[in-house]
Amino acid sequence: MTSDHPKAPAAFNPWPILALLAVGLLISFIDRTSLSSALADKNFVKEFGLTSVERGWLNSTFFWSYGLFQLAMGWMVDRYGVKWPYAVCFTLWCVATALTGLVSTLGALILMRLIVGAAEAIVIPASYRWMGNNFAESQKGFAVGIFAMGGKIGPAIGAPIAAWFIVQHSWQLMFVATGLAGLLWLAPWLLMLKNDYPSKAELVVRKKAAASITVGSLLASPVVWGGMINNFCYGYFTFYCMAWMPAYLVEQRGLSLTKSGLYTFFSFVGIAIVATIAGWAADRLIARGRDAVLVRKSFVVTGFIGGTTVLLGAYAPTLEMALFWNVLSLSLLGLATANNTTLCKLTLIPKQAIGLNTGLQQVATSLAGGVSASLSGWLLHVGGSYRLPMMAIFIFLMIGAGSTVILLQRKWAPKVADPAPAAPAPQEALGRS
Repeated sequence: MTSDHPKAPAAFNPWPILALLAVGLLISFIDRTSLSSALADKNFVKEFGLTSVERGWLNSTFFWSYGLFQLAMGWMVDRYGVKWPYAVCFTLWCVATALTGLVSTLGALILMRLIVGAAEAIVIPASYRWMGNNFAESQKGFAVGIFAMGGKIGPAIGAPIAAWFIVQHSWQLMFVATGLAGLLWLAPWLLMLKNDYPSKAELVVRKKAAASITVGSLLASPVVWGGMINNFCYGYFTFYCMAWMPAYLVEQRGLSLTKSGLYTFFSFVGIAIVATIAGWAADRLIARGRDAVLVRKSFVVTGFIGGTTVLLGAYAPTLEMALFWNVLSLSLLGLATANNTTLCKLTLIPKQAIGLNTGLQQVATSLAGGVSASLSGWLLHVGGSYRLPMMAIFIFLMIGAGSTVILLQRKWAPKVADPAPAAPAPQEALGRS
């Protein structure tokens, strides 16, 4: 006997897609940080004739194109969806990474890094746009923590993998192998994610929603400025670790390239684990009725202050103590990771502005990467050791803590006009493949 009532559609489960987004972020970080291991290789440095200052500038090249394209990518995903723009950009940066292993001139090397940076600019705006549409407030901290693990595990496993390829084979093979291997991710992405490219009617609605907020209206909000300051200060430390930690451990602490990759792994695994736990803990407090903004701000401030212990490592008299503070400081910063991102890109931001705001926030993050890589190289040249670069980290982290307390307040969140009826949630409502 059959029922007269149609069967209810199965509830949409966003977590598998979140895991896929996290893996995509992981691959992006492996590809963007592979150069750092190459720059710690004497053969690579000798082949291109690089000084410490030039190493810093080369490390920063990625971030200039990465930052330049952030707003454009945020604008794109707000209007045209996530699936296909992400797929095209993903393919482009993987191919450019592989081609890096085939270049023989500094100019070609710089060009490949610029292409990788421009293509990877899609990752964060697209990912947070998707998460903002598919997770409730009491889920966002944990979701962002899971997603952020990709950005920490990427350099964590990327550093030892890159070091192994360089030691056992060559830096050329390292770039080719990591670039081509990443392309395997495209198959599940294209199969699992439903097409959210809008129809003509849906595109009109999306354009109206996106037009209800502009870059100017975002920049009028102290919250947006606070988020940009926080992202710069947070990014300054993390990108220093990605760009300079292998060289610091080899040159100042006397580790082999292989062992430097191992301790880089420990540092980034530590921040990934702490970030996920901190995001989950904040969600639980919010679910029990605590104020979301106050809870997340508390975690962010604690994380920034905890990260300043990196300076203790700079002055540590023994290798063991230096490694301890190196790992602990980055791990403690994980208290801020998911909660800062959730606060600045989701909680205090209207849904129709998530893509554009995330692109704007990522401009600050990209600037941090470029400044951190190049300024650290200059400070290393001037001071002759890594103490000055780590002092700069201390200063920026304290600025981030102050910005969190003063600027991230609900009353200063961006205001938007109420647009026409919202389009259906892309993943749940659209069935085109």
